Amino acid sequence: MLALNWANAVSDRCSVTLGLHNRQIVVSEAQIQQIDLESVHGLIRLFELASTQVVIHTAGLTSVDRCEAEPELARHLNVTLATNVAKACAITGVKLVHISTDHLFSGQDSLVDENHPVAPVNFYGLTKAEAENQVLEINSLSLVIRTNFYGWGTSYRLSFSDTVINSLRAQTKIMLFKDVFYTPILIETLAKAVHDLVDLKASGIFNVVGDEGISKYGFGLKIAEEFNLDSSFLIPGLIRKQGALVRRPLDMTLSNKKVCDLLGRRLGLIPEHLANLHLQEITGLAQGINSL
Repeated sequence: MLALNWANAVSDRCSVTLGLHNRQIVVSEAQIQQIDLESVHGLIRLFELASTQVVIHTAGLTSVDRCEAEPELARHLNVTLATNVAKACAITGVKLVHISTDHLFSGQDSLVDENHPVAPVNFYGLTKAEAENQVLEINSLSLVIRTNFYGWGTSYRLSFSDTVINSLRAQTKIMLFKDVFYTPILIETLAKAVHDLVDLKASGIFNVVGDEGISKYGFGLKIAEEFNLDSSFLIPGLIRKQGALVRRPLDMTLSNKKVCDLLGRRLGLIPEHLANLHLQEITGLAQGINSL
């Protein structure tokens, strides 16, 4: 989902190649290339043949519950493969953008900045923190992007916003947590900001998130408002009462002051981003991604 929306967002400013592993898809916005993230030498050869300038590493295991249940797999996908990509980029001189997460902290503090000590509360967060360290140790010129994004999902993997929109359109009740807070950003906005950082030759850790924090339930209400849907089907819930879930931080909000100061602009409020998400549906972009 991230790579597809990213390709759509930046195809007018650069030539994009999507590296695929298991799934076979065809999109007009990018070339398609089979890749093997297990092989550093294979990645080096690919980067050299393609005259690659920037790699956006989006692969990983993001299911919090599966990471907890399968820690070896989580560490391999989230740390080892990221390390392989970092090594290949360092050897070839390719700029690496490593996509991290906002899931790195205890959840006791709001709007944390890039200097806040990490304190993951589950194995997913632990592997993402390890990956950050490995990537920057291998190549300090890499960009590590902490974020929490949304956009249009594929037929085989819906996004959070897809799930909310589809439920409300079907007039089906959906529970969203009112005690979990984050700073979501539309992938289009995220991608453009990151490429601006690349153009500025920035490196290190950056929080690239929206300008405001909100609960998952509050975000659902904003979606209903933008898409003119009945918000009464949104049911507020408390993650504290979901005993079967793997522990998660309640407050994942990040401060984007560092990136905003460097770029000289704000990254946008939630209504602005959702209006752009809606426009993507009106113009047909959403349907193109949904059909894959």
